[in-house]
Amino acid sequence: MSRFFRIGRSKTGLGLFATKPIKRAAYIATYRGRRITTEEADRREARGARYMFELNKKWTIDGSPRWNVARYINHSCQPNAKPVGRNGGIVIVALRRIEPEEEITYSYGDEYLDYFLQNGGCRCTACRKKRAARRRRQREARKRRQMRERRKGV
Repeated sequence: MSRFFRIGRSKTGLGLFATKPIKRAAYIATYRGRRITTEEADRREARGARYMFELNKKWTIDGSPRWNVARYINHSCQPNAKPVGRNGGIVIVALRRIEPEEEITYSYGDEYLDYFLQNGGCRCTACRKKRAARRRRQREARKRRQMRERRKGV
């Protein structure tokens, strides 16, 4: 059986991309890694560790091994997949049909988003498009103001 995804270059680093259509609610990957206490995960994150997936207040999965392909799934504020608790672990399933070459994403949650909003904003595709549209509108409004000012001055 061939995989439904590949690891590739994304706008935010490496990402997981569909190679074939993925049906809604289909299994995509399991978030794999060593189960550690959330206290230990906090210590590791303070030293710069990434790829921690908190299961509950007590347990966290350290998803840092490269063989954990789910670690390559990036955050999006408009995700096409979601993590689901299953048998004490986490699996990623599609929220909707995912087309070939589309990046597979899920929301990392409010705590993650709060942290990134404080540190430069969310960098997911949906938020990047919103920021670009806002900048475009601001530029156009500035040009209109300048044109009005020029007409008044003439």
